[in-house]
Amino acid sequence: MWESGDYDTGPISAAKNGLHTDGFHQRGHSWFVSTDIPSDFLVQIGDITFHLHKFPLLSRCAKMNRIIYESRDGEINKLCLDDLPGGADAFELAAKFCYGVAVNLTATNISGLRCAAEYLEMTEDLEEGNLIFKTEAFLSYVVLSSWRDSIVVLKSCENLSPWAENLQIVRRCSESIAWKACANPKGIRWQYTGKPRSSSNESSPSRGSHVPPDWWFEDVSILRIDHFVRVVTAIKVKGMRYELIGAAIVHYGSKWLPGLAEGAAAAASSDEGCSISSISNAAWIPGGGLHVICAGNQEFPTTVQAKDQRMIVESLISIIPQQRDCVSCSFLLRLLKMANMLKVAPALVTELEKRVGMQFEHATLSDLLIPCFNTKETIYDVDLVQRLLEHFLMQEQSEGSSPARHPSSDSKMYDGPPRGSHLNAKMRVARLVDSYLTEVARDRNLSLTKFQVLAEALPESARTCDDGLYRAVDSYLKAHPTLTEHERKRLCRVMECQKLSMDACMHAAQNERLPLRVVVQVLFSEQMKISNALALKEGGESQYQPMVPNRKTLLEGTPQSFQEGWTAAKKDINTLKFEVESVKAKYSELQSEMEALQRELSKLAKPKQASAWTSGWKKLSKLTKMTEGNDNGSQVATADHTRKAPRRWRNSIS
Repeated sequence: MWESGDYDTGPISAAKNGLHTDGFHQRGHSWFVSTDIPSDFLVQIGDITFHLHKFPLLSRCAKMNRIIYESRDGEINKLCLDDLPGGADAFELAAKFCYGVAVNLTATNISGLRCAAEYLEMTEDLEEGNLIFKTEAFLSYVVLSSWRDSIVVLKSCENLSPWAENLQIVRRCSESIAWKACANPKGIRWQYTGKPRSSSNESSPSRGSHVPPDWWFEDVSILRIDHFVRVVTAIKVKGMRYELIGAAIVHYGSKWLPGLAEGAAAAASSDEGCSISSISNAAWIPGGGLHVICAGNQEFPTTVQAKDQRMIVESLISIIPQQRDCVSCSFLLRLLKMANMLKVAPALVTELEKRVGMQFEHATLSDLLIPCFNTKETIYDVDLVQRLLEHFLMQEQSEGSSPARHPSSDSKMYDGPPRGSHLNAKMRVARLVDSYLTEVARDRNLSLTKFQVLAEALPESARTCDDGLYRAVDSYLKAHPTLTEHERKRLCRVMECQKLSMDACMHAAQNERLPLRVVVQVLFSEQMKISNALALKEGGESQYQPMVPNRKTLLEGTPQSFQEGWTAAKKDINTLKFEVESVKAKYSELQSEMEALQRELSKLAKPKQASAWTSGWKKLSKLTKMTEGNDNGSQVATADHTRKAPRRWRNSIS
């Protein structure tokens, strides 16, 4: 059904024109007609010369009729047709047809011959069953009914622009391929045209064999990018699943741009300075593809090869389905890396960044390490990661604000499988950002502001543990030893000491690069954790048991260097605690001494001397009070003596 071998359709030929010939033969760069009549007309195409006769050509080619009869020189004997589509090969077949020589039509030569017939105007007005009619019939009834022939014809149209476009050959072949790709492949015969044939059984399985859903990927991947876009667009219209379309795009990109494939970075570094061949003139090599311009010195000349690569990247970005997860986030990031390297249109780069932000939680650290191609300020493009994170947060906010609303036209642009828990996605992104910060912190040119902005971009709820941020901060302090005390305090504000694990606290307690205030905060946080743990232990073994597995999990997630410094850090903590208590005691002692000195100073201060008049009045008032006191005392004594004394009873022992 869709398979075309070498069709035995029979050769085509024109009606006999009275000129007997045994065919054509070639000598060097010249073609001659095998006949006794000498040639009277030369046709030059490139470096190939055809020695022909006027009558067979003029009887079937309206263009030659018009050129010869409209020329001022009626005896014109030579014609140059360098712009003929299909070149000398197509004209050779057309000339044989004019002489009545049998011509075998195949999928390889039909597109060039059809365009040449249109160029020469070999219509039905001159003769019934002319070349245009016969080539058009072969295209419609033979080529378009075959999968393999449709691919071969579309591939052969690459050098026939714009004739193949104007004659609708590209459109018809693209729609034929799309229809067959979307049809159910079960129970049909199929074969690959892009892979080399090892055996007939492997290339053409039987009807009962299983056909994979991606059976058409290899075939369409041999097409030029503009024809591939036409095929994918037609497949979208026919309603194929977006996962398969995305997989086909990834397959095509990995084949023609090996930099998009896994592990291409190592291969690119070994091939520094290489360039690609022109796509229009490149022959397909199974398992190969086009070489990639490498990012050696990050400076790229505006060559034809770079333009071809840029066209491939731009085309792939434009045809990626709008549904989320139709292609992997890793592929999008590698495509974004090449887009920045090749300086793709800013609008397409922005669109690609938004697509990455939609599934940013699935990114990996190796894919995020994109070099900075625009400027040489930093090694890695930190601003790009900042924009990706902003797109992710905007998407999270829009989905979280209206989870139950009906999707509008804007939200339908990136519909697809529902995302998991928003909190889980943010936590994964937080771990990814912390790892990225740890890696880029080693760059001495990375400013503190960029580091701080990227670290604080995520909300506090995204991180339950700040060990990753602590590692990033420590790496930044190692790479930037000249930071001032204020800058180090500013840097350490991005992490919360309360969210550090016990091992991270142990490491931070003996980290000389951290400010003293941060070390004290870490010690206080650790003391609070120890107090809570002891309180739980005193409360009962049943309440303390659940903390053991959490401790083990925490130790497994921390670096080995943190675990090795446990004993030494514990001793340092005890020493620091003793020193703090000593400082407190000395402070209390100094405070008491200061108060005693103040009292001594107040005693040493002399009181002011009173005047004689004032002292006299004081003595007089004192004498008056003493006299009044004596009078009152005598009166009280007299009253007591006149009062009868109470009778006292003596208690006898007996």
